[in-house]
Amino acid sequence: MTRDQVKKNVVRSTVSGYVRILARMVLGLVTFRLLYQGLSAEQFGFWSLLWAIFGYGILLDFGFGYAAQKKVAELSVKQQWDELSRVLSSIVGFYFLAAAVAVLLGIVFSGTLIDLFKVSPENRESFRYIMMVFLAGIGLAFPLGVFPEILQGQQRLVLANNLALVTNVTNFFCVGMVVWFKWSFLTLVVLALTCVVVPYFAAAWLALKHMPGVRLSPSLFSKQALLHTGKFSVYAYLNMLGNVLRNKADQPVISSILGVAAITPYQAGGKIGEMFGQLTKQIADVLSPTAAHLHAKGDHAGLREMLVGGMRFSILAATPLYLLCVFYMEGLIRLLTGEKSPTNEMFWVGQLLLLWYYSLVLTHWVFKRMFLMAGQEKRMMKQGVAEALVNLALSIGLTIWMRSIVGVALGSLIPTVLFGWGVLWGWAAKEAQLSRMALFRQVVVPAWKGCLPMILLALGFHFQPWWPSGGNAFLVLAEGSIVGLVGLVGIWRWGLTPPDREKVTQKFGGRFRRSVAPAKA
Repeated sequence: MTRDQVKKNVVRSTVSGYVRILARMVLGLVTFRLLYQGLSAEQFGFWSLLWAIFGYGILLDFGFGYAAQKKVAELSVKQQWDELSRVLSSIVGFYFLAAAVAVLLGIVFSGTLIDLFKVSPENRESFRYIMMVFLAGIGLAFPLGVFPEILQGQQRLVLANNLALVTNVTNFFCVGMVVWFKWSFLTLVVLALTCVVVPYFAAAWLALKHMPGVRLSPSLFSKQALLHTGKFSVYAYLNMLGNVLRNKADQPVISSILGVAAITPYQAGGKIGEMFGQLTKQIADVLSPTAAHLHAKGDHAGLREMLVGGMRFSILAATPLYLLCVFYMEGLIRLLTGEKSPTNEMFWVGQLLLLWYYSLVLTHWVFKRMFLMAGQEKRMMKQGVAEALVNLALSIGLTIWMRSIVGVALGSLIPTVLFGWGVLWGWAAKEAQLSRMALFRQVVVPAWKGCLPMILLALGFHFQPWWPSGGNAFLVLAEGSIVGLVGLVGIWRWGLTPPDREKVTQKFGGRFRRSVAPAKA
């Protein structure tokens, strides 16, 4: 791929990612509310905890998922199909073995885990059986999870996004049927697992079809290939371990200190930030395999250009959405959960976790995802693990001290801000060959400059005396739409440069003209 082709692929992949995430957000809002109201507090907390455990399943990855993505991107450039066959066969074989061991251990110690999560006696045995079924399902899904990573390494993120979109729609209908027909909690879990496993099979078929020179076979399993790949993957794994501890420790900490039912109000507040995070990390996800491709070609100038541009456009996209969520947090929680009066804990968990995710957009996601794939994996690992350990220690300490779910949210936010601005920002500026302030002016200032009109309008809505701003669903949607539209206009006028606006106009104007040309004919 030329640099122009890489840029076009980044744009296409980013747009498809936003389409998928927007659909996921809309469906996720409805799904969350259905489950929040359709399950008991303990069932909903346990449901959330199971998927947190699924997130911890990535620890068995040992960094080989990132390694597979990186190797596919690099070896495809060189067309070294035999070596790629050995690498992928070794990784997939290792995954099957790791999954079998993990599932067996999980089933053996399922009773201990249920007791650790403080499940009530009347639900202990049924939840234990559901946990064993869930572990078996993710054990099957885990080895197949490498194939979406391979699609990314092939620069086919659009296809991966389309598969994920089909998964989200199918999962929504499955949840709807469970709630409508009042099927059992176990049925809900089985259907949700099915919606994970089937798309992975599809990804496997599509990924291998695109690489006819690659074949997977147990006979190609190679310890040498695994160890050679492991030189990168061990750093990627430790970095990923840090991310998991940073991002997934909240629910186990809450359940072990405050009880599994306390996860429900935490999820009610934190879901806004979680959905914000899913939407705003799309550019970082797209740039990860792109960075590996540019690094393999030795295109350091292209890598720097992609870093600054990726950070800038990621922040431009995230800032107006962040401000909308800040101003209408209470109304969004009401829409999400059906609660008439969200508690103070829900509100502040929502605000703190939203700020946490926005901090990740500013300082972490684009830079870390790119340079993990561009030869900086060892240094990334050290920073990630240090931040995660501080996060875990603060989350536990503050939750015990405050006896509140707010403690976990604070424990996540504080280290991210300190490490982000104290370590990562200067590092990113150095890689971009800019000063800290010059980088800030290029990637942060344009977004906040463009958002000034929407901030003033939102403040006007909140302090006007004629109606309670965001007081009901209609006002949240009506005010939010107007404020959001003003934000988009501001970003277009003051956030983008004239060359940026010209490129967007030419790109989408050209597509529009091509789409209407046959109709005129």
